[in-house]
Amino acid sequence: MHGITGYGAYIPRLRLQRSAIVAANAWGNRALKAHGKGERSMCNWDEDSVTMAVAAARDCFGGDAAVDGGGGAVENGGAPLSSIVLASTSLPFADRQNAGIVANALMLPPNVRSMDVTASQKAGTSALASALDMVRGVGNAVLMVAADKRRAKPASAQELLFGDGAAALTLASEAQGAAPVIARLLGSASRTVDFVDHHRGEDRVYDYHWEERWIRDEGYMKIVPPTLAEVLESTGTAPEAVGFFAMPCVFPAVPRNIAKAIGLPAGSVRGNLFEACGETGVAHPLMLLIEALQEARPGDKVLVAGFGQGCDALLFEATEHLPAYQSRTKERGVKGALAARREETNYHKFLTFNHEVNKEMGIRAEADIPTPLSALYRNKDMVHALMGGLCTACGTAQFPKTRVCVSPECKATDTQQDYSFANRPARIMTWTADHLTSTLDPPGYYGMVEFSAEDGGGIKGGRFMADFTDVDPALVEVGAPVTMVFRIKQFDERRGFRRYFWKAVPGG
Repeated sequence: MHGITGYGAYIPRLRLQRSAIVAANAWGNRALKAHGKGERSMCNWDEDSVTMAVAAARDCFGGDAAVDGGGGAVENGGAPLSSIVLASTSLPFADRQNAGIVANALMLPPNVRSMDVTASQKAGTSALASALDMVRGVGNAVLMVAADKRRAKPASAQELLFGDGAAALTLASEAQGAAPVIARLLGSASRTVDFVDHHRGEDRVYDYHWEERWIRDEGYMKIVPPTLAEVLESTGTAPEAVGFFAMPCVFPAVPRNIAKAIGLPAGSVRGNLFEACGETGVAHPLMLLIEALQEARPGDKVLVAGFGQGCDALLFEATEHLPAYQSRTKERGVKGALAARREETNYHKFLTFNHEVNKEMGIRAEADIPTPLSALYRNKDMVHALMGGLCTACGTAQFPKTRVCVSPECKATDTQQDYSFANRPARIMTWTADHLTSTLDPPGYYGMVEFSAEDGGGIKGGRFMADFTDVDPALVEVGAPVTMVFRIKQFDERRGFRRYFWKAVPGG
């Protein structure tokens, strides 16, 4: 038996009210009012598909991942992760292994296999199907992550319909001693059809969309039903036995019509989360799958489909291990990500964060700071995994790692081992709100954060200066807790490079 052993999700905290988009643009296109209800998830300026993938994977690992502070092998209930697969149509690097950045931030071992899957809206389900094939009868587990931050032309319907987000799944074969499978794969089917409902050329920023009725009638209604029927027939599953049918579509009636066409129960059709966050691209089929698993009971069958130049369909059955997993992860997954929200009504901020307006950044933004790639490589664990040092002589943790212990009572030499601060609780020691620094979201918050001593381990905290992000000014005070998150540190616009590091979220 093989299938899903864990799930996680990330949806940016900022939720832009669609009414703000409509209020700014309805003067030129009154039809936008049809999509004006609810809110769409919105990345902060320092978030992209890579940072969201890291956040979703961390949510997936939660307290179940055996990750030691020294960056040792990551396991999922006894099966070491052998591969990471990242699906996205909005990867920040066209020629760099984006999954490799995620793997480094998660402290995966260097012998892990990494792969980017892209170029279609069904990339998420295609990657999931391929990853499940990888773990069939194999002792190692696979981390599969899908994330998208799609840009949409201002005042377009897509600007209202889209949302940003990421979903993560761990997959394994239970027969080889991995974590218990919470949803086993019954079967899958795929079709490849060069049906171009939309496209984006290599020199284009935005997607070009074709006529909606043709997409609905000639695309969804002719390609999806036979794919679903194939997986049901191959697994001997009666349509009425399906408890959850999850398929993203911006046309609300289409999933219902497809379900009716092949005999699925009307009550099995999942909502599209449109009013709560919008459609999160290649991550959305997995979002709907995870949300269904958060409600399913043992024996329930979940049918998930992804559409884009064809169709993927995968049928899962919840196992007896699902309730125990649900009880441990009540605050995680899609439901937890949706609950962690902060309302945003500033449409101009959304445009600025997505580089749709050329904002004046001041003279301080004119400094040209190239990225020394050799130094980045030598310090990749420090930068991407927040790896510091732990003195084996006195138990003092410090960042960065040095040859000499910083404790004045110790000062031992060459006694430090790798120690990551990424998952350690911390608090604010000092803070500053700087209105002069160059940032897309002024003022720039930063300060000294101090990490808590590790319970039972005799490890003394550690501290360093950190940038703050996702700041709610009411939560910024000395002694307030912070959570470390992986974000964009700086953009090198001249060379098309972006630098990543860890930041602190007050109250996170």
